[in-house]
Amino acid sequence: MSENLGITLSGGPTALLELGGVRLLTDPTFDAPGDHPVGDRVLVKTEDSVLTEDTVGVVDAVLLSHDQHPDNLDDRGRAYLATVPLTLVTPSGAERLGGTARGLKPWDETQVGPLTVTAVPALHGPEGAEPTTGEVTGFVLSGRDLPTVYVSGDNASVELVREIASRFRVDIAVLFAGAARTKLFDGAPLTLTSANAVEAAKVLGAPKVVPLHFRGWQHFSEGPDALRAEFEAAGLTERLVLLEPGQRAEV
Repeated sequence: MSENLGITLSGGPTALLELGGVRLLTDPTFDAPGDHPVGDRVLVKTEDSVLTEDTVGVVDAVLLSHDQHPDNLDDRGRAYLATVPLTLVTPSGAERLGGTARGLKPWDETQVGPLTVTAVPALHGPEGAEPTTGEVTGFVLSGRDLPTVYVSGDNASVELVREIASRFRVDIAVLFAGAARTKLFDGAPLTLTSANAVEAAKVLGAPKVVPLHFRGWQHFSEGPDALRAEFEAAGLTERLVLLEPGQRAEV
């Protein structure tokens, strides 16, 4: 492994990843703070995105965990997809989005420059949540002389992380945390809690963990303080790379 991952947090689930000369954007959200109706619920964005479409610039691909919820793909994010050469997403998401969207089933692979991008399973809520919350995917990025990076997407299942860990040796885990909760499933977490982010870090054995999806939306129930506290209690503070919006790190 001879290169680092460059990662810049915009806010929410949106971050710019730079690896092996490839530029990737996760779950584009660029809208201003405010209400975003979804079905009979309203998701409230509470912080502006730091990165704009112009400041992101040209990317090689978007890694989109799913398209059906506005905290992962908002109105300006949808418009942005029309400007990128490739959007990797779930098969059902690719059907809905069209354009440059390419659907990947779990364990499907595709090349983006020198990177092999493998879709990996994710579950957006408790066991049995998929019929309600829909298909979601994570990604593993790998390549010669590059760190292997796991991008979880909106996954709440540590058991699926175990399955991923059985197939990949992960150097950097980019975990969507925040313990997102709505009235669905009696308020059960729809993404990793801070405690489960620690458990996922242990399962993966990843030397570095970069959380996303833990601030900027009202339904994220556990923010940076909860993440710091759980990693400190587990004796894993040195693994945690907790970014402020707009901050870039070499990991």
